[in-house]
Amino acid sequence: MTISIGHRISHMARPGSILLWLIAAFHMLLAVALLAVIFSVTHADAAEDSCAGKNLLTELQQNEPARYAEAVREADGTPNGKGIFWKIEKPGLKPSWLLGTMHVTDPRVLNLPLRAQTAHDGADTIIIESDEILDEKKATASLLMRPDLMMFTDDTTIEKLLSAENYTRLEAGLKQRGIPLSAVSRMRPWMIASAVALPACEMARKAKGAQFLDQKIAADAAAEGKQVKGLETLAEQLQAMAELPVEFHLKSLIETLELGAKMNDVVETMTEIYLSGDIGLTMPMLKTVTPEGSDEDNDYAAFEQRVILDRNKVMAERAAPILASGNVFMAVGALHLPGKEGVIELLRRQGFTITAVN
Repeated sequence: MTISIGHRISHMARPGSILLWLIAAFHMLLAVALLAVIFSVTHADAAEDSCAGKNLLTELQQNEPARYAEAVREADGTPNGKGIFWKIEKPGLKPSWLLGTMHVTDPRVLNLPLRAQTAHDGADTIIIESDEILDEKKATASLLMRPDLMMFTDDTTIEKLLSAENYTRLEAGLKQRGIPLSAVSRMRPWMIASAVALPACEMARKAKGAQFLDQKIAADAAAEGKQVKGLETLAEQLQAMAELPVEFHLKSLIETLELGAKMNDVVETMTEIYLSGDIGLTMPMLKTVTPEGSDEDNDYAAFEQRVILDRNKVMAERAAPILASGNVFMAVGALHLPGKEGVIELLRRQGFTITAVN
């Protein structure tokens, strides 16, 4: 399978791009959730249960026990891979709290664990990835001031980047999601891929005004008169994706379409992993979605550095002075927490003691 990129041909024999995009989609939904607002995408007739999927890990355990065991071993070796709720302490300060979030509107996710809800209610300050999500109209306006991050500002269109075959597949895939291709023809591939990666039920709930978890946490805090602070701007989030090569995004776009209805299974599996708190299993699970083979090392290195590691550093550095006041409730995407360069380890290096809360 190939895609035409100008006069070049990019071969997609290896599965790295789809793995990376699925991770990116759930990192960047804070920004791409505004897609429905920006382009007036509505799914009023979409069934709320149309995203019903199955847990791929259950299937994997039954059909490929060795591969399942390998995924579990990798997860068990991930630092801070167990737990989504953490206590942050430093001598002389009231304890603060850290919640790993999933940027979705699923009611199961919105229902915070009791101890997390209690910590949220008792905190003086709430930290989220971007406080711009409190006002979607304002956030949309600020993003539209940087059209280069979302759209081609020259005469480039998606039709000029894709082969005729892949362009037709893209048109059909978007049509299934209620998105007219004419509305997105000048959009950068990663923005289109965001719409493709979002399951129909998520788009339907967002179009009807449902809040995703981070939004709800921030809105509830603001309604209670609490101070809400953001660690990034939406433009910064978009910039991280925009800086990756267009070839990577084109591959991700087409491979995401190839996933088709299986995307519902992926989202369901990610949700169940999240609810179990075993977030270290997310990456190994996503690897099982694609055929076995070597990941595209260069793609992964660039992606990991720009979208995960760089942003982890920004979050930890900007959160530290806020946490220094104590009694803070911090909520950022769960995939930012684990790992040697995850937010938890970076905050520990700044002198905070962080322990998982069951």
